[in-house]
Amino acid sequence: MLVAVPTETLADESRVAATPETVKKFVALGATVRVQAGAGLASGIPDADYEAAGATVAGDAAAALAGADVVLKVRRPAEAEIGLLKNGAILIAQLDPYGHEDAIRALAEAGIIAFATELTPRITRAQVMDVLSSQANLAGYRAVIDAAAEYGRALPMMMTAAGTVPAARVFVMGAGVAGLQAIATARRLGAIVTATDVRPAAKEQVESLGAKFIAVEDEEFKQAETAGGYAREMSDEYKRKQSELIASHIAKQDIVITTALIPGRAAPRLVSDAMVRSMRPGSVIVDLAVERGGNVEGAKPGEVAAVDGVKIVGHLNVPGRLAATASTLYAKNLLAFAEQLIDKQSKAIAINWDDEIVKATALTRDGAVIHPAFQPKA
Repeated sequence: MLVAVPTETLADESRVAATPETVKKFVALGATVRVQAGAGLASGIPDADYEAAGATVAGDAAAALAGADVVLKVRRPAEAEIGLLKNGAILIAQLDPYGHEDAIRALAEAGIIAFATELTPRITRAQVMDVLSSQANLAGYRAVIDAAAEYGRALPMMMTAAGTVPAARVFVMGAGVAGLQAIATARRLGAIVTATDVRPAAKEQVESLGAKFIAVEDEEFKQAETAGGYAREMSDEYKRKQSELIASHIAKQDIVITTALIPGRAAPRLVSDAMVRSMRPGSVIVDLAVERGGNVEGAKPGEVAAVDGVKIVGHLNVPGRLAATASTLYAKNLLAFAEQLIDKQSKAIAINWDDEIVKATALTRDGAVIHPAFQPKA
């Protein structure tokens, strides 16, 4: 069983899919591990550390991937990389399948068994494999750090002999994993924090972190969550009232962080140009959904835009801005996922195709796209 870890090819990708810690555990599972030279350098991991953990280091991608049974990656492989994979190889990575059906078909046609880790179901057994949560948690933390770096003032209240510095006001839009970590981080830095979310259950989570919940809490809002924990579609009248409340609140904020993402769809627009212009010059907005079209009007992917003195931060791959930590967590996610595909007794690959985690994440098999959400439409 040969496990290969190539260097990521995207220019803004600094993470790596295995660490010396996970390499040791793959070796204990009976695998031979081969890592491409330089794969971990951007995450602070030299080749020597991989070798010390039991891996061999290959000079280039072709050498690293040759004959590999299992390939671990952070992002979907480029076309040139797909050509280096053997027929029947197992690929475990964030494959970003929505809107990239052609790329998924290319994996199928190459005979790859591809697993999209971001489709891992939210069940107790799969929590340790949840790449979305591990990376979103870091993105929420980093969003606050980036906002503080761009903001020209201190975040906590400071009482000094020269006068009192007021605490910054931070508003977090979306109380999922990233949003809750952003709230906690902003609170630790001493800011006055408020937050909003379309799910009524989020109010308790927000308040437990010491932030104030902002929403039009009428009868419709109280019924806004399905039995499965998802948000219901709200009426146009409710949307209007909520929008007016949010607009008036944003105008008073120093920092706004938006975190709303919907799998398979463009990011919802939460902050309009008028809302941006209502903020004081020197204020900062961090858009964590910029790669999916953005929550903020005027956000530019990979840039810090400025509108009437308000900075709109649109960094790409925010978890990758904490590459060492992000790689450590991501590599553990992949190890836990791969362990589901390996028989510990025989130390060989043994995929249970009836397992709910396998069924939820498997995109391609035997030359075909098998995931129902991505099969070609008749």
